[in-house]
Amino acid sequence: MFGLVGFPNVGKSTFLSRVTSAKPKIADYHFTTIIPNLGVVKSIYGDSFVIADIPGIIEGASTGVGLGIQFLRHIERTRLLLHVIDVSGMEGRNPIQDFKTINQELKTYSEKLAARKQIIVANKLDAMQDKTLLEQLENFVKEEKIELFKISAVTGEGISALMNRVIEILKELPKEKLVEIEEKLVYTLEDKNQYNITKTGEEYIIEGPAIERLMGRINIGDNESMHYFQKMIRQLGIEEELKKKGIKQGDSVKFLEWEFEWEQ
Repeated sequence: MFGLVGFPNVGKSTFLSRVTSAKPKIADYHFTTIIPNLGVVKSIYGDSFVIADIPGIIEGASTGVGLGIQFLRHIERTRLLLHVIDVSGMEGRNPIQDFKTINQELKTYSEKLAARKQIIVANKLDAMQDKTLLEQLENFVKEEKIELFKISAVTGEGISALMNRVIEILKELPKEKLVEIEEKLVYTLEDKNQYNITKTGEEYIIEGPAIERLMGRINIGDNESMHYFQKMIRQLGIEEELKKKGIKQGDSVKFLEWEFEWEQ
C-alpha cells in the first residue's frame, strides 16, 4: 500500500479518482472505510495494490492540531508516500515550503515515518500560469536527490509514467511486517462486556477495552487483516447488537479513529 500526503486542496482526491475505480469496497463486508479513502489500483501488467488518500495534513498535525495524529497514524501503514504539491500558484502556496512543512510534521511524529521512500508529485500543471514555482521545485529536488513527477490530475497528463514508477518501487521495497494475527484467540464473556455501543443520529460509536485491543491488531489496508476484523466483530456480538439497535444501510459505525459505513 502507498499513501498520498500533502496539504488540503492540492488535488489528492482528484488523483485518486483518476487512478482507481471510484470508491471500491474491501471484500464483501458490512463495513466499508470512509476515513481514509482507500482505492485499488490495477496496472496494465495485472498487478494490484491499495492506495490511501490521507486527509490533508496541516502544520501542527504532529501535536494533534485538527485530527493530525489520527491522519499520521494512517500513514504509518504505507510503504511509499506520494507527496502531492500544488505548483499552480493559484492559492499563493510555496511548493518548497509546503514540502518542508509536511515532512517536519512526519519527522516530529516519527523518525521512521520520515524515512519512508517519497516521490514528489507536482500537480495542477493544467492551471499553472507561471513556471517559476515549478522550476524552483525542480532545482530543490535535484539538490535533495528526490524523484519528481509532473502531472495534472484533472487532465491525466504524466500519470501513466508516475504509476509505472510506483509499481517498480513497490516491487523493490520490502513489505512492512503486518500485525500478527493469532487465529486461536477466543474472546470470553468478559471481553464481550468490555465495550459499549452508543448512537448519535445516524452514527454508532463503539468504544471500550475490547475494541482497543482488537483495533491494535488490525492493518486496515490488508484484506486478510480485514477478514480477521470482521470475524472478531461477529464473535464479540457487535454485528448482532448493531442489528438489534436498528442499524440501516449507509449508517456510520466508528471504532476509535476509524469510521465505517454499514452495508446490508
